[in-house]
Amino acid sequence: MGRRSNKEDKSVYQEYRESQGLTREKASELMEFISSAKLEKIENGKVSVQPEDVIAMARCYKTPELCNYFCSQECPIGRENVPEIKVKDLAQIAVETLNSLNRMNKEKDRLLEIVEDGRVTPDEYQDFFGIKKTLEKIALSVDTLQLWVDKSIAEGHMVSAD
Repeated sequence: MGRRSNKEDKSVYQEYRESQGLTREKASELMEFISSAKLEKIENGKVSVQPEDVIAMARCYKTPELCNYFCSQECPIGRENVPEIKVKDLAQIAVETLNSLNRMNKEKDRLLEIVEDGRVTPDEYQDFFGIKKTLEKIALSVDTLQLWVDKSIAEGHMVSAD
């Protein structure tokens, strides 16, 4: 049986594993292809974590948000292109989504005016970038909802419709 860590500066990978009450040995057994020695090196930052390792940990720990963490915080491409998604409750996600959709509904006519001629002129930049920001909020709301669904399925609260 593994011993409990009392290290204060734990990696996110160690925190997620421990949140499930798993020792490295038990997690390694459940993941099959990641040895407990490799898991220790990942958790202590002695080896770079690979995407397939993160996927295995996310499944094992029932924490799909771990994939978003890796992509938005550790992957060089993702740091530039993937927003960090915060786990939220369904009501908050719904309110934020509807608020963004309502804002976009008000901005859709202006978007049509801007793009009608196939270009964005300097006097339209400010409005265009404001609309772009609203669209980004809608996209983030969709991603947050998807994470909520994935997390609910991983935790056994929902059954996938696939």
